Amino acid sequence: MTGSPPPARERRIDYVEFASCDPAASRHFFERVFGWRFEAYGPDYAAFDDGGLQGGFFRGAPATTASGAPLVVLYAAQLAPLQAAVQAHGGVLSRPAFAFPGGRRFQFIEPGGNELAVWSERDAE
Repeated sequence: MTGSPPPARERRIDYVEFASCDPAASRHFFERVFGWRFEAYGPDYAAFDDGGLQGGFFRGAPATTASGAPLVVLYAAQLAPLQAAVQAHGGVLSRPAFAFPGGRRFQFIEPGGNELAVWSERDAE
């Protein structure tokens, strides 16, 4: 059976939402550290666009990987400067930078309580 391939958007992650104990703090953090653009929809919801994916933060109880939450992993060409920015803007390291096959990464908890990671293919920084 032949046919055209499915559209690029078909069956892909299209939007992701994070529970945050403080959506405004999450917004501030991701604007400052990662340059994401936001639009607030009241005090309990803020939508974001990171340039490749859209999503939002809603007021709720966040989960970490220790409680079974999925780990969202972001990319950075240079890991060390981003780790410093995460910490300077209120992020707390849950796992300092470590090597893994293919590069290095660190994990952090942002001010709204979500745990994320950042990786780079560079072995040393």
